[in-house]
Amino acid sequence: MVTKKVFFMDCHLAGRKYHDADEVWDELKVGTIVELRRDLENRFDGYAVQVVYTDADGEEFCLGYVPSGENEDLANFLEMGWGKIFEARISRIIPEAHPEQQIQLTIKIRRNEKLS
Repeated sequence: MVTKKVFFMDCHLAGRKYHDADEVWDELKVGTIVELRRDLENRFDGYAVQVVYTDADGEEFCLGYVPSGENEDLANFLEMGWGKIFEARISRIIPEAHPEQQIQLTIKIRRNEKLS
């Protein structure tokens, strides 16, 4: 059996209350795929990685960021153009938790089928 994805990291969604998560809160579920984008313009974090949700109409919403201090390797991979190897999904939602702990993400590396 060939593994299709390899675990890379788990993290919470940082900055949730400062971005667009409330606008799409009812659409977010465990298993929802989100996109990771390098934010080179971020003045607070030199390794900022934005977490973006795209709704059914194609509208994009910044949900927050991969936490500072946990994002350097990921940011470097994204800057080198390796963004498509990552799959990020919401793995846990705890509405009653502090906003910085409400959404958990799991990030995996997709297997390169051309190499197998």
